[in-house]
Amino acid sequence: MSEPPGPRFFRRIDPARNMARFYVVMLQPTLFGEMAVVRQWGRIGTRGREKTEYFRGDAEAISAATRLAERKMRRGYADLRD
Repeated sequence: MSEPPGPRFFRRIDPARNMARFYVVMLQPTLFGEMAVVRQWGRIGTRGREKTEYFRGDAEAISAATRLAERKMRRGYADLRD
């Protein structure tokens, strides 16, 4: 794969529960030919947290990123690309 897909941004806001969260999933190539799935999450307006997982193949990384994105959408997060 020459160029990894762009980042996906999600947001969940529920004023009744005082909830304002963000979630970002992105793919990044590493210096060693692997692919990394980078996740960032937290409360809107904060720096949040970050976790990186490494995969040997592009297909594995894309599959993992897609699963993470689908899970967030099932839990009520809105995809900001739509």
